[in-house]
Amino acid sequence: MGNQPIIIVGAPRSGTNMLRDVLTSFGGVATWPCDEINYIWRHGNVRYPSDEIPTECATPTVQKYIQQRFNDIYERYNAYIVVEKTCANSLRVPFVDAVVPNARYIFIYRDGIDATGSAKERWTAKLDIPYILEKVRFVPKADLPYYGLRYFWARVYRFISREKRLAFWGPALDNMQEILQNHTLNEVCALQWQRCVDKAEKAFSEMPADKVVRVRYEDFVRQPEQELTRILKFMGKEIEPDVIAKAVEGVSPRSLGKGRHALGEQEVENLEALVGETLKRYDYL
Repeated sequence: MGNQPIIIVGAPRSGTNMLRDVLTSFGGVATWPCDEINYIWRHGNVRYPSDEIPTECATPTVQKYIQQRFNDIYERYNAYIVVEKTCANSLRVPFVDAVVPNARYIFIYRDGIDATGSAKERWTAKLDIPYILEKVRFVPKADLPYYGLRYFWARVYRFISREKRLAFWGPALDNMQEILQNHTLNEVCALQWQRCVDKAEKAFSEMPADKVVRVRYEDFVRQPEQELTRILKFMGKEIEPDVIAKAVEGVSPRSLGKGRHALGEQEVENLEALVGETLKRYDYL
């Protein structure tokens, strides 16, 4: 772990993939060849009932295992910066920091109502075999039976569910089953967003200021070159303006407001009442 990892933290559907892909387009910056590595982060705590894993679970054995997985990426791609993005990490930043104490963080956040409208589609998505095969390569062998049964149940549940949703998707909250039983799917997505943002913000507010940079999704997609330059400065990288421009040429603000529009005015009002406190903190309400 001689190099410094960069951990992207954000709720689901908040631009984490976009930001990771932009950053890893630069030479010397690498990541895992799959979407997320929650399986790796949970190794040693695979049966912990949620993704809100406490710091005391970062045992020396857990630290050694995860740090070695980072070293694998450094060596495989001859990288000097490894960027990691797993949305569930927003629920357990102190745990992550205990595992990789030399990490620095990019906290990207987005309008929670827009994120909710997008996340709902993932809860009801059909089977994506290529996506699964990309991720299964990084499941620790000892944990394969556990995840195999969980994944099978998630898919079976989709067929019997009245909402045609998976049994679980995205970051698992401490009281997830209670939330799923007492709220609509839209409300579940909004509450996932809120818990992720609230817990991440609390953790970062207690860290040294130079360990984290905050990025507003809406600002990034509207002014990608300016925002990327700011992020790269935080990472200690100096990149020519024309190279930065090329890295963000695929970034677009076309998704802004899309989730709100899909939900409809009445549902937006309901969700704003549910998670309004967090929306107000970030000037989305």
